Amino acid sequence: MSDLDFSGQNVLVVGGSSGIGNGVAHGFRQRGAQVHVWGTRASAGDYDGVEGSDLTGLTYACVDVADRAAIAAAARKPERLDVLVLCQGTVVYRRGEFAPEGWDRVMAVNLDSLMDCSMAFHDRLAAAKGSIIIVSSVSGFQSNRGNPAYAASKAGAVSLTKTLGEAWARDGIRVNGLAPGLVATKLTAVTTQHPDRLAGALRAIPAGRMGTPADMAGAALFLASPLAAYVHGQTLIVDGGLSLS
Repeated sequence: MSDLDFSGQNVLVVGGSSGIGNGVAHGFRQRGAQVHVWGTRASAGDYDGVEGSDLTGLTYACVDVADRAAIAAAARKPERLDVLVLCQGTVVYRRGEFAPEGWDRVMAVNLDSLMDCSMAFHDRLAAAKGSIIIVSSVSGFQSNRGNPAYAASKAGAVSLTKTLGEAWARDGIRVNGLAPGLVATKLTAVTTQHPDRLAGALRAIPAGRMGTPADMAGAALFLASPLAAYVHGQTLIVDGGLSLS
């Protein structure tokens, strides 16, 4: 059996309804896992026709992760869990994160909910000797001038990965992360859908292209697999070399 065969395992991808999370969800599904995803729309049908979203073969639930009570209610299922992927995220442009409302919303989704979700599933992951994968961003390692909450929350996600990686290793849970660079999603449309901005961004990427959800899925599959059995508390940067200079 391949080390990347997840047959018989239950995987939950929070934020798996579109973009990077959706790519990660299908990466696990294609390798045999039963995959659950949480998203923000009322039903799976509400994602029909949405670019970057394919819920075929995935079990969907609507959960507002900025609401602790909603997380607690939704986390009753699945009853067994092997892999928890935390890929939720939001951003407020036009300097909205400098205002308390924007700051609070971004921090609630991008950082607070990571801990809430991790705690909600801790016991099931410990029973399964499972793993958590926290998706942060290269913004967690550098300044993001217009988005202080986004940058701070992603830096916090990297630090949380280290801390939970140490704290829960003896519980049998491996906690690691991945930090994507530029990937075409709804959060990066401000760059990817403007040709001049995109051209400038691509010039800064040594690989010469944007990342894809499938690129991120490959990293997630590795981190959740036995191939990474001795990896704890690390965040793997997956950015085509963007952060090298």
